[in-house]
Amino acid sequence: MAYFDAASAAPLHPVARQALLASLDEGWADPARLYREGRRARMLLDAAREAAAEAVGCRPDELVFTSSGTRAVHSGIAGALAGRRRVGRHLIVSAVEHSSVLHSAEVHRADGGPVTEVAVDRAGAVSPSSYAGALRPDTALACLQSANHEVGTAQPVAEVAGICRAAGVPLLVDAAQSLGWAPVEGDWSLLTASAHKWGGPSGVGLLVVRKGVRFAPQGPADERESGRAAGFENLPAIVAAAASLRAVRAGAAEDAARLRELTERIRARVPRLVPEVEVVGDPERRLPGIVTFSCLYVDGESLLHELDRAGFSVSSGSSCTSSTLTPSHVLRAMGVLSEGNIRVSLPPGTAEEDVERFLSVLPGVVAGVREKLGAPVSAAGAAAVADRGDALVVDAVGRRCPIPVIELAKVIGDVPVGGTVRVLADDEAARLDIPAWCEMRGQEYVGEEPADRGSAYLVRRVS
Repeated sequence: MAYFDAASAAPLHPVARQALLASLDEGWADPARLYREGRRARMLLDAAREAAAEAVGCRPDELVFTSSGTRAVHSGIAGALAGRRRVGRHLIVSAVEHSSVLHSAEVHRADGGPVTEVAVDRAGAVSPSSYAGALRPDTALACLQSANHEVGTAQPVAEVAGICRAAGVPLLVDAAQSLGWAPVEGDWSLLTASAHKWGGPSGVGLLVVRKGVRFAPQGPADERESGRAAGFENLPAIVAAAASLRAVRAGAAEDAARLRELTERIRARVPRLVPEVEVVGDPERRLPGIVTFSCLYVDGESLLHELDRAGFSVSSGSSCTSSTLTPSHVLRAMGVLSEGNIRVSLPPGTAEEDVERFLSVLPGVVAGVREKLGAPVSAAGAAAVADRGDALVVDAVGRRCPIPVIELAKVIGDVPVGGTVRVLADDEAARLDIPAWCEMRGQEYVGEEPADRGSAYLVRRVS
């Protein structure tokens, strides 16, 4: 089985396993106690903090260990907002932040706090000027990921940090995906990360608050971790997390070069091997191990199942694989195709043979799923088509991703150049995928109109 989902959780690093087992024997006592076992535990905790701080590029007393990366984000945002409440309550986030950041923003908004969501371009990147334009006199905090979890696009953190610093606004960086590769550049103020992203054990996060940043921990007071992370430290996991971070950094340059070559191979060859594919994310400014693409006329859930049967573990941002039937907020913000979306994220040590086998298997898997869906030729159970004046109407109400786009593709050739197709759909993914289809196929997306059931999406045939 080829594991291609390291962006969700990297396999446990051998150094992490060794450190975890060793510290189970040495680090079980309370590091706050003064007897021998407690002092031994305190030494392990201090050494882990120093190792992690060195990797981050901060002082040891600026870094605390939390119970997860999500907890680090929630605590970091809440504490920074509370610490700067005299300045104001305005919060800035990008549209493609990790859900933990966006959930914190939702809570803040529900409590009456203003939130500005900065848009991204089609590659998934923000512009520093957009952050500069979002700053206000009452801005308390800005948040920006170092690199995107779903498409791998690296963000201009150093430039944004400089803009925020000049305005006196702290910047919180979610470095979960990038910290295993390199320190985060720039004059940022707060940073969060998660150990299971770099091969450490799950259940360990990092929260860094630079000296001089106003910060007020929220929730009941606790004496541990400078009052910023309540509860007894999971010392064996912390030791393993720090040890594995140091280990992956030692080999990061070599691993990055190798994985970048493999992902570039996938980016270049998938569009040649599989028709009607959109490779998404910035082609240059990106993490070395992530490549993401979307396939027209494909049910994402079926695609994942078929790849799993073929021996490949991948993930997807497609609404077709979600119980909510809404596309990934990242893909939606980028305005790219969501149906048939596949994220391949390679862990260090991925065999070249596995990548080649994936490339050999993928075309047949996609073709098989498309054949089952009857795309793009007519099939039993197709959506109803009717004339409506000068427009052809496709009734895809009640049909889910990718059926509305498949039915549109079937009939676009039935209208003259300049004619329109009106697609009726109540699937949220259609709002994203029909414009994306038009972009890929050179047709004109006219817009969306309200309809008795769902929405009507108008497409004009150009060629």
